[in-house]
This record gives sequence, C-alpha cells and structure tokens, in this order.
Amino acid sequence: MSRFVVDASVVLTWCFPDENSAFAEQVSRMFAQGDTAVAPSFWPHEVLNALLVGEKRRRISNPQAKAFLTDLVRLPVELRSLPSHDVFDRIEELSRQYGLTAYDAAYLHLAEVSALPLASLDEDLIKACKLAGVPLVK
Repeated sequence: MSRFVVDASVVLTWCFPDENSAFAEQVSRMFAQGDTAVAPSFWPHEVLNALLVGEKRRRISNPQAKAFLTDLVRLPVELRSLPSHDVFDRIEELSRQYGLTAYDAAYLHLAEVSALPLASLDEDLIKACKLAGVPLVK
C-alpha cells in the first residue's frame, strides 16, 4: 500500500466519456488495491467546478455528475489545508518559477513537502515536477 498526491485532472477523466487515459485507469486500480491519496483542501471544489462546467457544455448530464460525486466521496483522499503564508510565499514562488497556476503549484508544493509522488495528467505540472525533482506516479 502506498500514498500519493492526486491532481483533479486524473479523477476527472473517469467522469467524462470523451476522455480516456490509461494512466487514470492505473490510478483507479491503485485505489482499488488500497492505496491512499492526499490533495489540497480545494480539490473537491476544483473537481465540482469542472463537473458543473462539463454539464453546461453538455459533456455530461446532471445525473452522471451526481453519480460520479457519490462515488468520488468514497475515495480515500485526505484533504490538507495550506497555511496562507505557504500560499503567499512558496506557492507564489513555484507559480512564477514554473509558469503554473496557483492551484497547480499547490499540488507541486504538497508533493514536495509530503515527500510523496504526484499523480497528474497536466503537462505543465508534470514538467514542473520533473524540473523540481518531485517524483511522479508512474
């Protein structure tokens, strides 16, 4: 059993029928085998927002989104809050250094301080992890 940081980009591919990712399926199997994850405290908001946008764009239906959220809440994902001084200091620094959004920099920071690998499908975040020496789930 292992732990890792999970980015919203991975779990969202499970919901949208027009997305398919072998890596996301691998992460799903990791959860099924008992692995656990951590994520920044805004993770549920990010996932929910993407689902609501997906509904507006008719990528998924409301019942599909609700069913997905019902399943998602069962995942063993521990939410971690970040002190504002970390956000306004280290996360700002990572955002500027690697050209990341503050949200993506928060995932990078969490993986960095937790000494855990990051599971992401976001190319910019993956590139930043490689440059920063933060391990990735493979």
